[in-house]
Amino acid sequence: MLKLIRIDDRLVHGQVAFTWTPALGIDCIIVANDRSAGDEFLKMTMGLAKPAGVRLLIKTVGETPACLQEPKNKSGNILLIIESVKDAHALCAKLAEIKSINFGGIRTKAGAKPISKAISLTDAEIVLVRELLEKGIELEVRQVPTDKKQLVENLI
Repeated sequence: MLKLIRIDDRLVHGQVAFTWTPALGIDCIIVANDRSAGDEFLKMTMGLAKPAGVRLLIKTVGETPACLQEPKNKSGNILLIIESVKDAHALCAKLAEIKSINFGGIRTKAGAKPISKAISLTDAEIVLVRELLEKGIELEVRQVPTDKKQLVENLI
């Protein structure tokens, strides 16, 4: 069962390992990221960053929908981590069960405007965000579970 879908360009790190994972009873973290799926060093470092006793699967964005349909993954409490709005948009087109996405951290880049202290979006990303909102998907900003939920639609 998908407990949280999170966009965070840092992927697996302290906030994920030590706040979200225990707060939601996560037993499996799935990273949907094409670059990481093909990089053994990144896989190793994320494996070191994950909490003990929690499975870590690193898949391409294209492989992720099938991975989520596997019986062993349907019964667990899953945290799905995505690196970008573009990848989240692609997954939402294939996974109707996504009803909410947490924006955890998207660092600034050329052409991006900050919408919160941890989120910066380009104009192209804002177009994708608006498309997700039109589909009725809740988009919220929280770095940790105890933060007050802020709706992305009120920030852009």
